[in-house]
Amino acid sequence: MKKEALKRIFEFLEENGEHIIPLPVKIKLAMPIAKEELNVKGDLYLRSFIIKSLPKGLKIDGELDLNRSEITSLPRGLIVGGDLNLHMCKNITSLPEGLKVGGDIIIKKTLLEDYTNEELREMIKPGFIKGEIFR
Repeated sequence: MKKEALKRIFEFLEENGEHIIPLPVKIKLAMPIAKEELNVKGDLYLRSFIIKSLPKGLKIDGELDLNRSEITSLPRGLIVGGDLNLHMCKNITSLPEGLKVGGDIIIKKTLLEDYTNEELREMIKPGFIKGEIFR
């Protein structure tokens, strides 16, 4: 099924009160996201998603798993309370200013492996990575 057709089906269901569209689906289909949906209580799994970016203002209390996704950039000021998994995100070349990661960050098999830990931490200032950086 084509992406646009699927998007129209979800929009129809939501408009008629039949279904609430989950955030991962809205991100994947590039649908509008309400401000209150940007505060994710728990984990957000977008593993293997064909997406290029995430919405601005996103805050995840738990883990953000982007393993094997086609993400090319993360939004400035992204907050991840737990771990940030970028394993095999081959299109990501930098981390955004103001990135805050409360846990570990996994950059194995990405272009980010070319940077030292110090360079990565400098790149995200005034943000931080509280945990380890795994290559």
